[in-house]
Amino acid sequence: MPVDRMMPTEESRDLIELTRSLVDKELRPKVDAAERSATFPREVFQTLGRAGLLGLPYPEEVGGAGQPYEVYLQVLEEIASAWASVGVGVSVHALSCFGLFTRGTEEQKRRWLPDMLGGEQLGAYCLSEAHAGSDPAAMRAKAVLEGDEYVLSGAKAWTTHGGEADFYKVMARTSEDGGRGISCFLVPADAEGLSASAPEDKMGLTGSTTATMNFDDVRVPVERRLGEEGQGLPIALAGLDAGRLGIAAVATGVAQGALDAAVSYARERETFGRPIIEHQGLAFLLADMEAAVQSARATYLAAARRRDAGLAFGQQASVAKLVATDNAVKVTADAVQVLGGAGYTKDFPVERYMRETKVMQIFEGTNQIQRMVIARGLR
Repeated sequence: MPVDRMMPTEESRDLIELTRSLVDKELRPKVDAAERSATFPREVFQTLGRAGLLGLPYPEEVGGAGQPYEVYLQVLEEIASAWASVGVGVSVHALSCFGLFTRGTEEQKRRWLPDMLGGEQLGAYCLSEAHAGSDPAAMRAKAVLEGDEYVLSGAKAWTTHGGEADFYKVMARTSEDGGRGISCFLVPADAEGLSASAPEDKMGLTGSTTATMNFDDVRVPVERRLGEEGQGLPIALAGLDAGRLGIAAVATGVAQGALDAAVSYARERETFGRPIIEHQGLAFLLADMEAAVQSARATYLAAARRRDAGLAFGQQASVAKLVATDNAVKVTADAVQVLGGAGYTKDFPVERYMRETKVMQIFEGTNQIQRMVIARGLR
């Protein structure tokens, strides 16, 4: 059943209703087949883009919708409650646009942002490498300046939309000065020498293509560098705070979807002459699931409201990501338990929800990294 949301404006309430309508018409009918066949749903992103949902948190003057982050995240949650792969994709796309919006020149923003935010182009984010995940400062991919071009070489692992995106926000080393030697580039998908390895064969989120991107002497004009040389890691880390809120909202959406499926089943399935939801043992399990989902939502909204108010929110984003993804793993596992043997089959979506949430404890910074960030703020 629809979440009872307290939205800040009438416009935002209308936006939630629009999202729910698109989710019901365009996402729910396609999700099962696409996830089973590992098909990337590019047309779904185009639909969301044309509806204005890919640029929600960006200003209208650059092609966005000018919505507060608390509104954007609740739209993201609604999308993820039906299709986690698409929810993750929308979050990654927003993250891929962040460096251009915050560090791009006015000319760069005028040239590229409108198509990126309007749904005509889909983005990807290249930070991690096979040996440099939680420690991005250890990256080895290089960008060497030759005249008015940089030559990029190396490989970027775990790229969401790898091989499917139209542009890649890439972090590469421009000097050997540790974390201060990394720069940020906006690389078009058709750049010569850029290729994607075979997609990863993943446990979940199979409708979201994840691949290693290979940079074989890819030439990128200087005009496609975002910010100055050496500013790449701060650009990346600043974007990750917002990206963690995106993943918190996605995880909450998947948990909500699992809770809805469990409640629906418990109302219909009967044992000992009455619906199983009336048995106290199971009713208490559902109550704990509801409390976990509401707690996750409240946590990410609290962080989002700090962001909207211009306050520091990094620690709160880590708390939200930690709480929402840990809760989602438990809620989806409990949903399988509510359905019993039926929950372990692919006749119901709860087994997929359970598989999808595990990776949310890993990407955008593992939950162990989130605990480090939170603890650092307590010193």
